[in-house]
Amino acid sequence: MKDRLGAFLGGEATEPERLSGGASRETFAFALDGRPLILQRVRPGPIAAGFSMEGEADLLRAAAAAGVPVAEVVAASDDPSVVGGAFIVVERLAGETIARRILRDDAFAAARSVLVAQSGAALARIHAIDPAAVPALRAQDPVGQLRALVDALEPRMGPHPAFELGFRWLERHRPPPGPTTVVHGDFRLGNLLVDEHGLAAVLDWELAHLGDPVEDLGWFSIRAWRFGGPGEVGGLGSVDELLAAYHQAGGAPVDREALRWWQVLGTLRWGVICMLQASTHLSGASRSVELAAIGRRVCETEYDLLCLLGAPPEVSGSPAGPAPGAGGREGGGASGRGGLHGTPSATELVEAVREFLERDVAAATEGRVRFHTRVAANVLAMVERELAGGPGPEAAHRARLAALGFDDDAALAAAIRAGALDEREQDVRVAVGESVVDRLRVANPGYLDATTG
Repeated sequence: MKDRLGAFLGGEATEPERLSGGASRETFAFALDGRPLILQRVRPGPIAAGFSMEGEADLLRAAAAAGVPVAEVVAASDDPSVVGGAFIVVERLAGETIARRILRDDAFAAARSVLVAQSGAALARIHAIDPAAVPALRAQDPVGQLRALVDALEPRMGPHPAFELGFRWLERHRPPPGPTTVVHGDFRLGNLLVDEHGLAAVLDWELAHLGDPVEDLGWFSIRAWRFGGPGEVGGLGSVDELLAAYHQAGGAPVDREALRWWQVLGTLRWGVICMLQASTHLSGASRSVELAAIGRRVCETEYDLLCLLGAPPEVSGSPAGPAPGAGGREGGGASGRGGLHGTPSATELVEAVREFLERDVAAATEGRVRFHTRVAANVLAMVERELAGGPGPEAAHRARLAALGFDDDAALAAAIRAGALDEREQDVRVAVGESVVDRLRVANPGYLDATTG
């Protein structure tokens, strides 16, 4: 790759080094004639479809002119023959993007105190970009776009009644349309480069479009982007702080009910993105343990969605099964050896692989491989919990469906979509919420212990 890249850029390129992260793009660090640069290349598959890297370069230049902190564009091309996919090259700036480090490391203590306000100001400047300067951007119907994605994904990923409840609420509570501006589309920790002084650059503009500016504010304040931090905006601060800085920097006043609508939509959107990423893995377009694991995070967004709709699922009773290492496993656990497949049991084998990854592989690796080792260990812990839970949670789910008069989730989802259950909405929310909680107890039980905000 380095020779083709160097020839395209007109210099001597070093071999690009793969960096971790990036569900829709591959990111590499390299140098050109000694200058440190970043290459982002579009992944194959549906996640990346339809976005122009050359158009993104125009957007970054317009953002810089509007006072948004961004990395300088060096080159961009939609020609896949250069490096194997459409790509963009920008300067490499110093800073951190990993949310858990930004939220916890002492080096970013000062940055944490100003980052929400700086983000509000940056969003105001993004929304002030002249759309005429970025002709590649198009307006979107966000609800219709998500509905089309859910319909396309359902054959592989299954129906999601909780999402149908979200769609029904969005349809009935849609706020009056706001002004049409440039929208970043993915403004959150992980896409912000932070140094010891705060916001150094806004990154990852591939989801930019024209739309309502409140979309960005709602997206930044959903629970998914708090990463365990206490603040309702990025785990850092309050919505009041964000909106005050946004308004002070020239952003229009924001109606709180409109903001809530966009928070509901953002939460639903993240759940659909989780489905999309897992589908990319299952289809074979981009095999990745990270993408596979993200598919099991859909229940987190279902839980958050029901909380936002005013019907937080009841969390009671014991977990679906014992924690990894707690005993009581199926088919060959400590209390009952043997069975068709003998010993060790499936749960014990999964546990052994997980422990190997956590103890040995993680300690011997770094960077992207270490990150994916941690993801793989989490996946195995998830499988352990599912195996340990046995058939009980599935039987309880089937009983809830039967009590509502349905044989499966597909029939329930279709009825919610058609509005046939509007008069029984509270009963439906309770039943769907109980199933979401059972899924969370397998996918991420710690999520139920955190404050929902």
